[in-house]
Amino acid sequence: MKNIVCFGEVLWDVFPDEKKIGGAPLNVAVRLQSLGNNVSIISSVGNDLDGKNILDFVAKAQVNSQEIQTHLSEQTGSVTVNLDTEGSASYEIDHPRAWDKIQLTEGNQQMVKRADAFVYGSLSARDQVSKNTLTTLLQLAPYKIFDVNLRKPYYSFALLNKLMQEADFIKFNDDEILEIAAYYKTTNNSIEEAIDCIVKETNTATICVTQGSKGAVLYSDGKLYSNSGYAITVVDTVGAGDSFLATLVDQLLKETDPQNAIDLACAMGALVASHKGATPKINQQEIDALMQS
Repeated sequence: MKNIVCFGEVLWDVFPDEKKIGGAPLNVAVRLQSLGNNVSIISSVGNDLDGKNILDFVAKAQVNSQEIQTHLSEQTGSVTVNLDTEGSASYEIDHPRAWDKIQLTEGNQQMVKRADAFVYGSLSARDQVSKNTLTTLLQLAPYKIFDVNLRKPYYSFALLNKLMQEADFIKFNDDEILEIAAYYKTTNNSIEEAIDCIVKETNTATICVTQGSKGAVLYSDGKLYSNSGYAITVVDTVGAGDSFLATLVDQLLKETDPQNAIDLACAMGALVASHKGATPKINQQEIDALMQS
């Protein structure tokens, strides 16, 4: 069992017909906890019913919510989710919200110091308050996992470069890594070339790139591993990448063979995309059946 801390947004994903609790750091935290880790999350909710319901959800998921703050003036976060005909999601993110105002505390500093891994994303740095807190916590974390999460207009290359330079492990999707590699003014005609570019620019030992239905590529200590994906019927893609990342992190922290780790992570991500919502319950039998199919 590893001690893992996730930092950033907790919010409501608002679909056309319903709303569900989400936010990438929370989705990752819930999946990591379900895989048998000791997981905490650092965030902030509003002093409102939406915030109370998130705290109740986190408690039921057995994720440590001790450092989820309650902001007295900003509302709990919300995102309008639009799904296309293939189930792929686009997002309209309200700003500012409580998770933009995460305060640095003695408690969250000690929590990060004690962690085996610290997971953070780029969206959580869109506001100066949370950005300042993240910057300090990154100096305390022993192992840092950067989940790139590009949401226009909430990022700049300067910010992304700074966050990548801090990371021991970076996770992109295929569009994100090609966009970011292009900032370094190099010609990247493939994911592998883009990975090579990022490795040279950031000296990061572990990089993973998800490719939707085409699976994922993992660079680990100088070697490339890949999985071509699993055939499933997509219901919605919300949270699929988060569960993929949680599973990959879980396996690599347990020092699982990288090929086995990426195979398992791809299966988990595919199964989440075949269900509705960001954190559906997935059992080992489902994973085994998909991987054997």
